[in-house]
Amino acid sequence: MTAPKHDIVIVGGGGSGLAAAASAAQNGARVIVLEKEAELGGCTAIAVGSFTAAETSYQKKAGITDRVEDHAQDAGKFATPGIEARNNAELRRYFIERSSETLDWLAGLGLVFQGPSPEPPNRVPRMHNVVPGARAYILALEQVIRRHGGEILPGARANGLILEKRRVIGVQAEVDGIPAEFMVSKGVILAAGDYSSSPDLIAENKGKEFAGIEGICASATGDGHRLCEAVGAVMINMDVTYGPELRFIPPERKSLLRRLPAGGVFRNVMGAAVPFVPKGVMNAVIKRELVTWQHPEDRIFRDGAILVNARGERFCNETVSPAREIAIAAQPGKIAYILLDERLIALYDQWPNFISTAPEIAYAYVKDYLRLRPDVALAMNSLSEIAALRCIPPGRLEHVVSVYNRYATGKAADQFSRTGDSAPLQGSRWVMLGPVKACFTTTEGAPAINRNMQVLDGDGVPIPGLYAVGQNGLGGQILWGHGLHIAWAMTSGRLAGRLLAGMKAP
Repeated sequence: MTAPKHDIVIVGGGGSGLAAAASAAQNGARVIVLEKEAELGGCTAIAVGSFTAAETSYQKKAGITDRVEDHAQDAGKFATPGIEARNNAELRRYFIERSSETLDWLAGLGLVFQGPSPEPPNRVPRMHNVVPGARAYILALEQVIRRHGGEILPGARANGLILEKRRVIGVQAEVDGIPAEFMVSKGVILAAGDYSSSPDLIAENKGKEFAGIEGICASATGDGHRLCEAVGAVMINMDVTYGPELRFIPPERKSLLRRLPAGGVFRNVMGAAVPFVPKGVMNAVIKRELVTWQHPEDRIFRDGAILVNARGERFCNETVSPAREIAIAAQPGKIAYILLDERLIALYDQWPNFISTAPEIAYAYVKDYLRLRPDVALAMNSLSEIAALRCIPPGRLEHVVSVYNRYATGKAADQFSRTGDSAPLQGSRWVMLGPVKACFTTTEGAPAINRNMQVLDGDGVPIPGLYAVGQNGLGGQILWGHGLHIAWAMTSGRLAGRLLAGMKAP
């Protein structure tokens, strides 16, 4: 048998996979990254880029005293009690203890971070935002991999694992449609992301009624999860998802920040300039990103906003989730619009009533959406003008509002069993926000792993030669605060890559 060309094969070229490859290559391993898409980045590339960690050098420089123990406690306050009860506390604590080391490692690769910034219920600022954005992770890690002789192969889809007496010894793949095998001397690291864009896995684990709801990252189709299941891995929390929630459709044109170079000299210049940028300017930049990626708050519906589909029809009880999201996914084009009257426009143009937020960093009101996202925000003096611009049949919106107002004024029950509203929709100014879609942000299910990122079988025994990192290897953790998923992606990748590089081949 020909000796394997590679020590380690990494399946997935997003943040966790590139971190694993960079760490392994730095430590002398022969690595190759198989990425099914034409470009690297995965879900990390579309993220804001926050990295949340405790006891960091950035905190110390800012005079912030923090403790890992405090962070471990605070991380458990983001999810609902029922979801948090399912968290793998031991593994999450292990990760949190090592995240500051990862932040220093990334800084050593040339990445620059702004902050730390606060995010309640974190008791102190812990959110570190990479400059100029999440793509900087991808470029920096790619440079390290190539500098140390690692290989990166786009257009390579992993279809199966190769076993020898239960040990994983390679990956079966297709490279631009041509079958290929990649054998390893040390192990395979699965870093293929979550399954939020896999209707089959969503239906199987969350419920068939959720299958029509899309993920925000189209490439997150659960490929690594399927590979794990095929070799007997035990899967944990496969029904736990972040969402579904409403998301505004992204703009066709990238923001200025996302069009700027994310590496090399420009990154260094940006990093050096950050401490001298006025807070107001930085907040303006963040706010532009905020209205691109954040979701509308649920309370806007509790205050009286309604949803209509592309035909101008109401179709659900807007205050009940996730039934609302399931209903949106069944509408034409899977889209809906949020309708605000004069009262709601005034209410959601000032604190504390914001449309979207990145907590304690930026708040976006109606005026911000009208200014920064004219593609999804429309203000007019009449419903007929709104309808004409959104190609809604004449008179449809007036009829919908009239029927809703009969309920809101106590003259009739709501056709979708909505209750508790007493303010009719009226006035001489109207705003329509959208399209919005129902989306899964992430899925939390993954194979069970141990501290070495080894994938475990149903008896809790490691499957030899198989490792999982990032969203592909959460191991039962619940990571619902901003910046925890990226911190885990980078930390798990760094640790797995270093571990395998130092192992002797069996």
